[in-house]
Amino acid sequence: MRFSGKRIFVTGAAAGIGEATAKLFRDEGAHVVGVDVADAEGVAFCDVTDPASVTAAMDAAIAELGGLDILANVAGVNWFSKVDDITLELWNRHLAVNLTGPMLVTQAALPHLRASTGNIVTVGSISGLQGQPYNSSYCASKAGLIMFMKALAVELAADGIRVNLVCPGGVDTAMTTNALSNIKGDIDFNHFPKMMGVLPGMMAPVKIAEALAHLASDAASTTTGASLVVDNGTLW
Repeated sequence: MRFSGKRIFVTGAAAGIGEATAKLFRDEGAHVVGVDVADAEGVAFCDVTDPASVTAAMDAAIAELGGLDILANVAGVNWFSKVDDITLELWNRHLAVNLTGPMLVTQAALPHLRASTGNIVTVGSISGLQGQPYNSSYCASKAGLIMFMKALAVELAADGIRVNLVCPGGVDTAMTTNALSNIKGDIDFNHFPKMMGVLPGMMAPVKIAEALAHLASDAASTTTGASLVVDNGTLW
């Protein structure tokens, strides 16, 4: 098994891509600590926007695992909004969870990843690679996350730590389903066909988990700073 004995920390592990990622790693022999703000069986609490919560969760994970080989930054939020209706609260929430959170978790994980010459995988988004209507604050947060991780790939190369991202398109999760619920008033549905892939349907979360696992595995030992697009052919 690819991850036999590997020690892995997964954020956003209560549902969606994070849940699928934690399960895949466990199924392939890893020892996994999954964290989230939501309650779920076998998932520890961690608010990735709170430095004290991140420190406590990482300390508990290291005590349980005895070290760390892989960090998977998966936690994220998204609410669509017309630009006129973006509140400072909505803007800051996107940045806090999608950008500041991975920074805080990565900082907490780094001493342990240096000790093991581990690696980092992160869920970005095609929304960080192209503009999307009614989604500007999310796009901004994911674009920042992509460049943060690319910068880390260069900075941490001397430590032997690889840093990569998977940038999904539409994934069949509750976050995706609920994202449009925040929009006020009429919207122009002519925008949305441009956001769909050439392959039909929404992707299952496990498809993103599989891409994360590839980048975290020895098969990708020469890959760092990559943004692997998995989007049903949206960015063709």
